[in-house]
Amino acid sequence: MKGGIAILDFGSQFTQLIARRLRQIGVYTELYPFNADINKIKKQEPKGIILSGGPNSVNDLDAPLRDVAELSEICPILGICYGMQLIAKVYGGMVASAPQREYGLNEIEWSKGIAGVPGKQKVWMSHGDTIEVPPPGFEVVARSQTGHIAAMVDKNIWAIQFHPEVSHTEQGIEILSTFAFDVCKARNDWLIPNIAHELMRDIQGKVGPNEKVLCALSGGVDSTVVAVLLTRALGRNRVQCMFINNGLLRLNEFETVMKSYAAMDLNVSGVDASLQFITSLENERDPEKKRKIIGRCFIDVFQEQVKNLKDIVYLAQGTLYPDVIESVSLRGQSVTIKSHHNVGGLPDSLHLKLIEPLRELFKDEVRQLGREILVPEEFLKRHPFPGPGLAVRILGSVTEKKVQILQKADDIFISELKKQGLYDDIWQAFVVLLPVKSVGVQGDGRTYERTVVLRAVTSLDGMTADWFEFPPRFLKHVSNRITNEVKGINRVVYDISSKPPATIEWE
Repeated sequence: MKGGIAILDFGSQFTQLIARRLRQIGVYTELYPFNADINKIKKQEPKGIILSGGPNSVNDLDAPLRDVAELSEICPILGICYGMQLIAKVYGGMVASAPQREYGLNEIEWSKGIAGVPGKQKVWMSHGDTIEVPPPGFEVVARSQTGHIAAMVDKNIWAIQFHPEVSHTEQGIEILSTFAFDVCKARNDWLIPNIAHELMRDIQGKVGPNEKVLCALSGGVDSTVVAVLLTRALGRNRVQCMFINNGLLRLNEFETVMKSYAAMDLNVSGVDASLQFITSLENERDPEKKRKIIGRCFIDVFQEQVKNLKDIVYLAQGTLYPDVIESVSLRGQSVTIKSHHNVGGLPDSLHLKLIEPLRELFKDEVRQLGREILVPEEFLKRHPFPGPGLAVRILGSVTEKKVQILQKADDIFISELKKQGLYDDIWQAFVVLLPVKSVGVQGDGRTYERTVVLRAVTSLDGMTADWFEFPPRFLKHVSNRITNEVKGINRVVYDISSKPPATIEWE
């Protein structure tokens, strides 16, 4: 999609939040590495460019640098935190280590205000350097409580030291809105009805009139939305859906989901390949290798099934923007958080092209899209479930017995969430089986059994998350049920880690 705002990522943990905040107000955003080719950026025809924050100092020898002048020739620029300091350095200002680092809530005072923003404003700071001398021609329009330059402007360049994208900054969305609409003249056309129309038009333009699509279903929100979207765009006979039982699904999920798909009138075939997947994972403990093994197994099953299908040219997957971001480092110099089995293309041996209609969407946008194209609410409200399934919720080697133990414990946890009316308040909840045994007492005897971890988080898009604060009585009840009803578990703990520093899944 052309237009909107291009965001150059210099390494901030908040970069994706910038994109989300702008999309919330209807502005299309696209993320690029800080050193993205200028022609690739121009191809988007952006109305504005944002330089994100980052952990480096612009004075570091290996600092990520960028020619800001060539960017400013395209459209207006907003520099945030590190982005502001980069602008200062490039245009002749002086950036130095601050005698007093500003981190967390701070109050700034504007000498020349922005529409909708008061003279004094509480903001979120996170920087160790400060601009001692602004570049020639730049006007300082705000300072912090300690006197640091908090905002400066020059013609079509804005630069701010704080993070307007985080919720802690008061009127942060107003600042982004003013930059996007008043300065950049961006359109607020990133709206779900428009997105649905564009995606279906793209699908129809990509898939030839005599070509068919094989849609891999997982039973979750993303793949179900893809299946319905493709079916609406191409027709039921041109979309062959396939739901593979990899033996790593939730308790009774294969049968339940197949019935739901039938009720939705999707063209779905079910394939039970559970033995193949479980056998392939035997004795493998490394999570990355487990993901790759599962990815290969899916491909093997597809290859076998495609032999019996005619005119299949494309394989559709429910890849989302966060999958791409986490699998392929935008910055080039940081490490991959985790690989996703549905990111990175297909092997030549499959002889299929890849189509990923949701690749540019965040999770909450997918749910909104699903409602627009009338996907049943029972699917849209489902918690995210990893492609590798329970294999990455069983730490260590995967066996059929461990899968059965985890399925039963997870079913108790999820069923109690629904019974107590808590399920819809939580972004994602699940149980993790640890490779840890401990001493316990059950009945009149000593036990030496396994430990499970309950995990429940709240989130907007999965990029950041906070742990959910359960009433103690709920946790006590779930713990009692699991230890009493699931043979092989004698200890239950609750994970109170946020993302970051942790991820939502354990592997």
